[in-house]
Amino acid sequence: METVELSVIMGVYSDQSTADLDRAVNSILTQTFRDFEFIIYDDGSCPESSGFIKELSKRDKRIVIIGSEENNGLAFSLNKCLEKASGKFIARMDDDDISMPKRFEKQLTFLKEHPEYDFCGCNAKIFDEKGEWGVTTRPEHPTAEDYLRYSPFIHPTVMYRREALYENGGYLARKETLRCEDYEIFMRLFRLGLKGCNMQQVLFKYHVDRETYHTRHFKFRVYEAKVRFKNFKEMGLLFPFGWAYCLRPIIGAFIPVRLIEFFKNRKSNV
Repeated sequence: METVELSVIMGVYSDQSTADLDRAVNSILTQTFRDFEFIIYDDGSCPESSGFIKELSKRDKRIVIIGSEENNGLAFSLNKCLEKASGKFIARMDDDDISMPKRFEKQLTFLKEHPEYDFCGCNAKIFDEKGEWGVTTRPEHPTAEDYLRYSPFIHPTVMYRREALYENGGYLARKETLRCEDYEIFMRLFRLGLKGCNMQQVLFKYHVDRETYHTRHFKFRVYEAKVRFKNFKEMGLLFPFGWAYCLRPIIGAFIPVRLIEFFKNRKSNV
């Protein structure tokens, strides 16, 4: 297998807007760092999206298309991408986000200059169809307590050293990790002694619809509560207050959106 410096992995599912997908793909192809392969997994998307995805491989020889007609979830998709990846580093990307032009260049430089870190993320601007509406930041050096509220890493901004994923089982593709596979893997890597860092630079634009930001199917909230309990227990975080944070996703379903937004705005964070 011919190796490259970096493998970029992305899953696409359902009726993703081809305009959004096109924008996301172009943000990767126009990176200042060029030595990468871009592995895209078509996870049972609709015919229109699937046809568009197949055509992407003609755009650039670095694009590799794989997939299945049946939807299996993001963790499964990313693991299939990992099976194909040859890069020394692995970068995540989502199908509706935008990587700013120097993202890869800066993250690779950081990881090469800081061998003590196994992966790194960054801060991001938030946007939707109406434009940019905020900036989301994450702690530079997350501690165990930083995992209590929510994941201290923005998943699609993260770049890993290859061994961090391959030697630790990749993503956990189970029903209970649906919609929180990122939270699970970051807690698992932390428990295994791996170190992550967030570069305190905005290198990414994160697509979040402000109208649906706080809406989520209740079963996914229950799944997340279970993931929190298991990992908080193993991280020694359940007491004195960690058990209450296990209920956070469920309690959130009953709090009015306007009230959540009020507190978010006061902290200038999402």
